[in-house]
Amino acid sequence: MKIRILSRNPRLYSTSRLVEAAKKRDHEVEVIDPIKCDLIIEKKKPTIFYKGHWLEETDAIIPRIGASVTFFGTAVVRQFEMMGTFTTTESQALVRSRDKLRSLQILSRARLGLPKTVFTNYSKDVSEILEHVGGAPVIIKLLEGTQGLGVVLAETQNAAESVIEAFNGLQARVIVQEFIKEAGGADIRAFVVDGQVVGAMKRQGKDGEFRSNLHRGGSATVIQLTDEEENAAIKAAKAMALGVAGVDMLQSSRGPLILEVNSSPGLEGIEAATGKDIAKTIIRYIERNV
Repeated sequence: MKIRILSRNPRLYSTSRLVEAAKKRDHEVEVIDPIKCDLIIEKKKPTIFYKGHWLEETDAIIPRIGASVTFFGTAVVRQFEMMGTFTTTESQALVRSRDKLRSLQILSRARLGLPKTVFTNYSKDVSEILEHVGGAPVIIKLLEGTQGLGVVLAETQNAAESVIEAFNGLQARVIVQEFIKEAGGADIRAFVVDGQVVGAMKRQGKDGEFRSNLHRGGSATVIQLTDEEENAAIKAAKAMALGVAGVDMLQSSRGPLILEVNSSPGLEGIEAATGKDIAKTIIRYIERNV
């Protein structure tokens, strides 16, 4: 089978592990930089030209599209779909997952637990926004933020009002969410492949840090999910139509609350915490579908 991985850097842990897993199962694998692809769009035979050759006869792709190249990266995925290629992440699912507001609306429609969230069109009545989520402390997130960047904990009413007013002044769109105190600066990442949780870890923020992202210095340990948490993760990935997903959630007094569903979840943290070969699981997912 010929598998192509859409990634800007073949040396990244996730990319190199997928290459290794594919080769171990005797597949031909190539890493493609999506932004260097030329898309040939025509009636009979849509194709892709890359570094002097045509990317024809591709059986499957694994998109590892960074947030900064979502627009063109998604166009490349869509072109492969037009060519009849199987993809572990469909183009429309990728687009939806990158829109935080749209994702929350989709998850809400699926009746999944969420932190109470408010989004407004640069409302001047900041105190009313805070009242909608139960008052300070609150989490304020940039809609375009990733890996914990653009996320602020405002511990007091005055601080929250100042942050929201500052973002509004910069015309930066934000969502405001209730702060889940009982989570204790930790969250859960459940890794879902083909409708099954194949690994889960609990990420704990470093001292004094409310964000648990490993990129921000957090630590990760393996965790056994409750039935409710496992079902929530599977349902969230299904609602977002993602074959491969990292579902982030908080443990709260009212059950698991979904924070985000990541369409390009990293493998390094989850494989280190669980000791599982997640890359191999993704390759086997392709084998079952091609």
